[in-house]
Amino acid sequence: MKMELAGVNWMLAAAVFLLCTSGGSAAPMLCHFNSRELCVFEGRHYTLGESWMDNACMQCTCLHPVGVGCCETVHRPVDFPAWCEMRVESLTCKASLVQTADPRLLCYPGEDIRDPGQGSHQLQQHLVG
Repeated sequence: MKMELAGVNWMLAAAVFLLCTSGGSAAPMLCHFNSRELCVFEGRHYTLGESWMDNACMQCTCLHPVGVGCCETVHRPVDFPAWCEMRVESLTCKASLVQTADPRLLCYPGEDIRDPGQGSHQLQQHLVG
């Protein structure tokens, strides 16, 4: 009887995790599963099927007794200039593209802007104006 119950719990946990991670988005999302992790975050205990957002913008779901499944919630851009990098605001989990040389300045992919390392006057005009 205990073996049957464990099998049902495993199947239910797997189904919940798949539903939570599918999201219907075409963007690739990174997910991981930890069979040894407990359903505890910042001192709060979670039960099977409950979810929480961790400090790294990962949506985690309790799959007790088999572990915890987590997926990133930030949609990462895949096509942007080499002189840009993605930054994630940890409080809002929003991503933005910034210039690697000066992270205070945003990147505008797809526009006719050259690498600021080459001293593009057009870029400076775009950022000022």
